[in-house]
Amino acid sequence: MSLNSFGHVFRFTTWGESHGPALGAVVDGCPPGLALSEADLQPFLDARRPGQSRFTTQRQEPDQVRILSGVFEGKTTGTPISLMIENVDQRSKDYGDVAKAYRPGHADYAYDAKYGFRDYRGGGRSSARETAARVAAGGVARLVIPEVTIIGYVSAIGGDAIDMAKFDAAQIAANPFFCPDAQAAVRWEKLVDDARKSGSSLGAVVECVATGVPAGWGAPLYAKLDAELAHAMMGINAVKGIEIGDGFAAAANTGEGNADPMRPGAGAPQFTANHAGGIAGGISTGQPVVVRVAFKPTSSILTPMPTITRGGEATELFTKGRHDPCVGIRGVPVVEAMMALVLADQKMLHRAQCGG
Repeated sequence: MSLNSFGHVFRFTTWGESHGPALGAVVDGCPPGLALSEADLQPFLDARRPGQSRFTTQRQEPDQVRILSGVFEGKTTGTPISLMIENVDQRSKDYGDVAKAYRPGHADYAYDAKYGFRDYRGGGRSSARETAARVAAGGVARLVIPEVTIIGYVSAIGGDAIDMAKFDAAQIAANPFFCPDAQAAVRWEKLVDDARKSGSSLGAVVECVATGVPAGWGAPLYAKLDAELAHAMMGINAVKGIEIGDGFAAAANTGEGNADPMRPGAGAPQFTANHAGGIAGGISTGQPVVVRVAFKPTSSILTPMPTITRGGEATELFTKGRHDPCVGIRGVPVVEAMMALVLADQKMLHRAQCGG
């Protein structure tokens, strides 16, 4: 049974481990004739790449992607596109203690309970290192949906949220936090620094907005656009919650307050609100698709935590090595990639059923 693949028509499978020689993805179902080169994918991997500031893990990985198949003379051929990213800066010796005891908050015990053994080097297959392959696959997906613009950003770290009145998209690439609020980015420097120096970590919320999604993508029941997005986002390492549109705030609203009123428009209705996050009945409405994703604090911390050994004996363990003090920061390119992968798949599903 393979559970390493995602998607229906536009589908990808990832492979590899955190401390193996390489990892990658095989993208299947991509239409032929699309211009694709490694240079098209590299900017997305560069955005996710570790070691770019003191606020992320200091593992030094160039994350150079190689296209091994599915492209000829600069165009996709319609056959599987194989992508590979080499691991060049593993330090497996940092995980010697982890081989003997389970790290609280990690998948160590659950993985061992399921398979009867585990790759303790950085978490093996359950490591967030795997998301580099998703980001590469997401770069291919963006070629399928040129009409859509996807922007992700961190909207809160450690409970400290941005001020939407100060939202400036130009700021997202101007600071190490993917933060659209310049003042919040300054506050977060101290917040994350303090957590890092104390051997702790912080959680974060990533918001992602896709504009240009036409009305009609999705399905009423088992391929709802919001359900597919929830599936995609919850499959990202360290994600513990997702909201579409107003999300949980809708539960505190009224029917009239939560509605998205419509007015006549040129060929399509004009909405005066977007509480639904661009999705109604599982189908896109033509409004921006809005998703918020909650990342838990990084489980790899230097603070000793009570745990047990593989033999069931009580002990304490802290995690050596190089880890993100706030994993949600580098989660932004991953959330964007999963948004692109879902939308590309939904576009092709829509075309398969409805044509056009």
